Amino acid sequence: MKNRLKIAVTGIVQGVGFRPFIYQLAKRNELVGYVSNTSDGVIIEAEGEETKLKDFLNGIEREAPPLALITDVTSEPVPLVAGADFAILKSSADAERKALISPDVCTCADCLHELFDPADRRHGYPFINCTNCGPRYTITTDVPYDRANTTMRAFVMCADCRREYEDPMDRRFHAQPNACWKCGPGVFLTDDGGQRVDSDDPISTAAELLRDGKIVAIKGLGGFHLAVDVSNDDAVKKLRGRKMREEKPFAMMAPDIERVERFCLVSAEEKALLESPNRPIVLLTKKPHNPISERVAPRNKYFGVMLPYTPLHYLLLNDGFLALVMTSATPSDEPIVVDNDEALERLAGLADCFLMHDRDIFIQNDDTVVRVVNEKPVMVRRSRGYAPRPIFLEEPADSVLACGPELKNTVCLLKGKNAFLSQHIGDLTTAETFDVFKKTIEHMERIFEITPRIIAYDLHPDYLSTRYAMGLKGSDDDGLRFVAVQHHHAHIVSCMAECGIEGSVIGIALDGTGYGDDGRIWGGEILVADELSYRRAAHFEYVPMPGGDAVIKEPWRMALSYLHHTYGRDLWDLNIDFVRDIDREKAGILLSMIDTGVNSILTSSCGRLFDAVAALTGVRHRITYEGQAACELEGIMADDEAGSYPYTIRAEEPQEGTEDSGRAFLLCFGDTIRAIVNDLQRGVNAATISRNFHRTIADALEEACVKVRNSDRLERVVLSGGVFQNVYLLSTMNAELAALGFDVYLHRAVPNNDGCIALGQAVIAARRKTSHRDVST
Repeated sequence: MKNRLKIAVTGIVQGVGFRPFIYQLAKRNELVGYVSNTSDGVIIEAEGEETKLKDFLNGIEREAPPLALITDVTSEPVPLVAGADFAILKSSADAERKALISPDVCTCADCLHELFDPADRRHGYPFINCTNCGPRYTITTDVPYDRANTTMRAFVMCADCRREYEDPMDRRFHAQPNACWKCGPGVFLTDDGGQRVDSDDPISTAAELLRDGKIVAIKGLGGFHLAVDVSNDDAVKKLRGRKMREEKPFAMMAPDIERVERFCLVSAEEKALLESPNRPIVLLTKKPHNPISERVAPRNKYFGVMLPYTPLHYLLLNDGFLALVMTSATPSDEPIVVDNDEALERLAGLADCFLMHDRDIFIQNDDTVVRVVNEKPVMVRRSRGYAPRPIFLEEPADSVLACGPELKNTVCLLKGKNAFLSQHIGDLTTAETFDVFKKTIEHMERIFEITPRIIAYDLHPDYLSTRYAMGLKGSDDDGLRFVAVQHHHAHIVSCMAECGIEGSVIGIALDGTGYGDDGRIWGGEILVADELSYRRAAHFEYVPMPGGDAVIKEPWRMALSYLHHTYGRDLWDLNIDFVRDIDREKAGILLSMIDTGVNSILTSSCGRLFDAVAALTGVRHRITYEGQAACELEGIMADDEAGSYPYTIRAEEPQEGTEDSGRAFLLCFGDTIRAIVNDLQRGVNAATISRNFHRTIADALEEACVKVRNSDRLERVVLSGGVFQNVYLLSTMNAELAALGFDVYLHRAVPNNDGCIALGQAVIAARRKTSHRDVST
């Protein structure tokens, strides 16, 4: 018995080989009908035997192309239509323009087979790709997504490539970057002055230079890497010196899982991430006595490792390396370098030579970083392989531009049910990064055809992202609405949006810095929040930050502040190394700042408390990269059963003109500091103190959640903020809050650090307009 179905498929189903996939699936099941793109997705009419139609429907989701992301499949019966074939119909111009741009993904298995097949016409070609793999977002300049609107427009396909491109049965059907040795981009090697090195095989020559201890700048999908051999300690040392990166771990690229397992422990979940088409950097536990230079990730339990994701990488690593350091080619804190001439200029003095190619990168896209916690992935940095894939929202919204935070900046464009979170842009502390920020906004507005009606931004008046938003007020379009969003509220709502939940929750937002609505620096927050508003239900007790932002790079300042907060001037009587070794003159200046309140803003930051304990225990007095003190404090934790320290939770003193019911709980850690000092005086080691301190923070937060539940009758808890990159704290609180009867939600698809802020800003701004509870300026 024959039937005919009309099938609608939504999601990322355009520009990813979805129509030829449907065509081939229909042919295999002996169906007639058609497939066509629409402005909403893909429409299919398929006619044939009932069992064949059932197999066809099952195959749509089960066998979808690797770049596709299906969000919904619906079907309904329609009348039979006479026909003898299955056709791919030409898309309307509107449908083509609305196609979602896929992320860049790694070389697929089919292309990899051809790459190393001596009989294949693309054997050894470093830009081999097909509909299922290769560059997308980084080469797209405009919509619709076709070759003329990519950086491949400079290369005219030869007859053989054109034949593949036009054949719906070929996996290169409408593969816009399709190319070969005859017609595509080429690779070349230059010295540090930009002069071409004469070589028949530039990739092999680059491999020889790496083995000789040279630093090679390598152009990839989203920018340049600086590479050295991980086994060459002198080369790694030289790279650290030239890049002025004293201790922050370097990422590595290894040829395959077998090589990775020589120096890392790899679980099944971590293996799946490493081998996924997204090819993120995965944080893996080091094996003891491994062959990697100790300078790659000093004083760290983890290596950041990825597998090759471009044909060029595969060819280079096929030369016998255990692994290569592959760190983003950035001078100091500037954005990753993408352009050939720019590389020669900005990387002068860093690289000994350059392995480059002539396929332009239109937009920067750094490597994604992921780790596995409780057998599930947790995003640390969301970029290549994932951006600009949207976060799908539960409810449609107006068009919004969210400008994000100052550090770990991403931007978010929201339209309908799609929240397009950008690639990692970085810290908006240099003119170069700010330029990338502005270019990314312009690029995303163009390729997703979004004209924002609402501009969301952080409360902090000095953030460059906030200043950019304020600058838009001077535009001719007076129809724009401007919405200021508190940093930690954005944290909580970003996780809610990702998890698809609405309504009031208990939100725990822990980080180092966030501008509070009282003008102080927040960071240890328990909010009662929804998508529109929040109430500060509990927070860490305020302590001074002597010297302001200087405490971030010098954790010893926060240790001094906590000692003064706990003991006053009696701190000098404490018999601990920290007090004995401190510079009394500098400390005196800081104590004067604290006493007078000059350049000593108050903070409730959880991150600063971690810094203080790291300094008190001698783990880290000064840092060379963000979060180093807290990371190393976690890294030294003892494995034995944890004890805990005392702490106090009390009601905040009422402010003038407020009712008692509006008061927050204060989490006070003065007794914790006293107990740590007592342990130090008794000779307890830092590893045990670290374990007990972590246990104490978890206990205090869990008790506070119970108090808020009792007062507000809420069962859902959302965890967000950069402190939750601490694996112990995240996994412990996730399990123990659940055991206490809470429904716990945490980030998976976006980072829990400030990389998620723009998503929260966008959703809050959109919902405030819809509800007419606008908080605009």
